[in-house]
Amino acid sequence: MDLRTRITSSIKQAMRDKDSARLSTLRLINAAIKDRDIAARGEGVEDGVGDDEVLGILGKMVKQRKDTAKTYEEAGRLDLAERELSEITIIEEFLPRKLSDDEVVSAIDTAVSETGASSIRDMGRVMGALKAKYTGQMDFGAVGPMVKDRLANA
Repeated sequence: MDLRTRITSSIKQAMRDKDSARLSTLRLINAAIKDRDIAARGEGVEDGVGDDEVLGILGKMVKQRKDTAKTYEEAGRLDLAERELSEITIIEEFLPRKLSDDEVVSAIDTAVSETGASSIRDMGRVMGALKAKYTGQMDFGAVGPMVKDRLANA
């Protein structure tokens, strides 16, 4: 079952369950996907974005909420921070399992060898390969420095 279908069925279930908090988050996800579909139509894509882009949208939504929750915590608004964290939990239901640290290191090594990267100048190619293969499965903000270290020591 593709992501759009899973999200739509989750929206219907949340309506049946009268779970307004979950329904609100699911509708935000759906709206973000539809916004991207509209933008894609302007680029000539008629049938909407694929699951890879949907995963990217979901990953971006999680990152935004983490940043917002951190800001709310620093401002002492724990109620708002808690709401952001609960939205993250709902969004992450649709993301693939996160890779462990060992799996991330292995994925970096594989990407470096597949791209033939030999210096820091090849970092963009390695990151591109990782993003194409592991969208939603790793935090690329944390992976970037790891790739940089790996290439600097190559």
